[in-house]
Amino acid sequence: MKDKIIKDKLPKHVAVIMDGNGRWAKQKGNMRLFGHQNGVKAVREVTEAAAELGIEYLTLYAFSTENWNRPKAEVEGLMSLLVSTIASETKTLNNNNVRLRVIGCHNLPASVQKKLDECVAQTASNTGLTLVLALSYSSRWEITEAARQIAADVKSGKITAESIDENTVSQYLSTSFMPDPELLIRTSGELRISNFLMWQIAYSELYFCETLWPDFRKDDFYRAIVEYQGRERRFGKTSEQVRN
Repeated sequence: MKDKIIKDKLPKHVAVIMDGNGRWAKQKGNMRLFGHQNGVKAVREVTEAAAELGIEYLTLYAFSTENWNRPKAEVEGLMSLLVSTIASETKTLNNNNVRLRVIGCHNLPASVQKKLDECVAQTASNTGLTLVLALSYSSRWEITEAARQIAADVKSGKITAESIDENTVSQYLSTSFMPDPELLIRTSGELRISNFLMWQIAYSELYFCETLWPDFRKDDFYRAIVEYQGRERRFGKTSEQVRN
């Protein structure tokens, strides 16, 4: 599949909803955490694939605000896995010139936040792929926070209500440092966006596949890129306007 990719038509930003860890584990007669543990390999493969292609931003939906409602043992296991994975992968990120960024509402356990902050600082000078982890993230939370901050800035006189437009809103979102994703991938066959980047994916191409996340590999990622490149992106225009 990699040979079919047109290098000058790559998306700058790809976002991924990594779904299916729990079902993958259950199919194998194991606890859900076993699926999350095996999903780490898929994260590594997709990150490597994106970096090798020259994609600028890769955003992975790792943990939503709603995921805090899952069983306590699963959440604690996920947090522990996150800490150990970040600690073990920081050197690899640096070796591959990958910079780590994090978006979310920052209510993570102190041990997790400390490791994240360390990895973000240690990879900050890298100039290749920017890997963005969405942790304790929800799009409704993000948009609500943006509205609150805009209202406060209008009240203080920093901006006027009349000056607010789409660009203003985008600048108040946690993703203001990167372009909107051109491609959103979701694994496991589910056909929804689950409160992820709702503002940013207004014109993203959506790609759904049946593969459960722990089985997702580079070739699956390349297949999504190839399909994206075969689509006509019209942004409200007609096909004739786009072609002309």
